[in-house]
Amino acid sequence: MAVKINTSSGTIEITNDVIATVVGGAATDVFGIVGMASKNQIRDNINDILRKENFSRGVVIRQEENGIAVDVYTIVSYGTKISEVSRNVQEKVKYNLETMVGVTANSVNVFVQGVRVLPD
Repeated sequence: MAVKINTSSGTIEITNDVIATVVGGAATDVFGIVGMASKNQIRDNINDILRKENFSRGVVIRQEENGIAVDVYTIVSYGTKISEVSRNVQEKVKYNLETMVGVTANSVNVFVQGVRVLPD
């Protein structure tokens, strides 16, 4: 599915992969986020951090009547306050979606799939 935006000049259609890339980029820019995780770690047999080209595996986009709902699966850095990092992800994702894509996120759900200790 895709998000459709009607303008006076026509229709703009933005695919979920584009939205997932914007969401993944916003999430990984937040301090305390090590990277994105797969939403189905057992099925995908992936226990590693996803690269930029695979952000769509760690983001779920659901269309709603007046916007979208976003689920973000992340890996957090050890020693950071998980609730604060997750709140920052929510704010940054909502802001980037509104400014870059022009889509309103009704909800941004952050799922912490793991904690990693980063080497010095």
